[in-house]
Amino acid sequence: MRRRSSTPYGQQWLAGWHAVLAALRANRVKRLVCALPDDGSERFSMLCRLSADQGITMERWDRRQLDELLPGVVHQGIACLHEGRAHFGEQDLPDLLASMDAAPVLLGLDAIQDPRNLGACLRSAAAFGVGMIVVTQDRSAPLSAVARKAASGAAELLPYCVVANLARVLQRIKEQGFWIYGLDGAASVSLPEVDLHGPVMLLAGGEGHGLRQLTKKHCDALVRIPSHGACDTLNVAVAVAIGLYEVQRQRDVRRKKPGHQQGARLT
Repeated sequence: MRRRSSTPYGQQWLAGWHAVLAALRANRVKRLVCALPDDGSERFSMLCRLSADQGITMERWDRRQLDELLPGVVHQGIACLHEGRAHFGEQDLPDLLASMDAAPVLLGLDAIQDPRNLGACLRSAAAFGVGMIVVTQDRSAPLSAVARKAASGAAELLPYCVVANLARVLQRIKEQGFWIYGLDGAASVSLPEVDLHGPVMLLAGGEGHGLRQLTKKHCDALVRIPSHGACDTLNVAVAVAIGLYEVQRQRDVRRKKPGHQQGARLT
């Protein structure tokens, strides 16, 4: 008998081990479906324990049903219907920024259109301690099942702020003392050459076209990732990962050499 797979308003299907376990840990799962046998693995035991603790009955489906439910998604035989995290908006920025620790790192994504790239950026952001993601409302991939699968659970961890006017938001973020650096392969300044301590926002543009001109105008500097190979272009998700790593690298070095402080913003 075919199972009902309609999605209630405000909920979303999510697939893949990392994403489903993250949703369970966040207590956001409404239904849990599995097309895998109990293989005695640690992750399957964790799945059973978390679902049982929350009173969620695991529904047994076959892979064909999951394929039909989530076309194009590598679901790994596991999926859940979850209460998605609410998106934040521009009006939430003051509270979000006030809740962060000293010298936070933000990531801005200017019209990233590939959901897998979006998910990969979120995954890197979670790995390198980003405090908030800011994305454009228009011409951007939605935080879909495909993006969440690529994020491997990171979508459940980070504040995700969707804004209609990125230029205005960047100005507001500057007024809070942040230095904004835009990734641009044609920039004359190399990323390792800039001081990435203190409150910093790293900006990346969409596939192919990069940062929009208006976005570039609101950056304190445009920076490139130095490369020495035959290929001089990087996938946006790869560029974001390298950029965030450089932020973390500089801060790790600074912890060993205290005493230097980044200059104050001139207003």
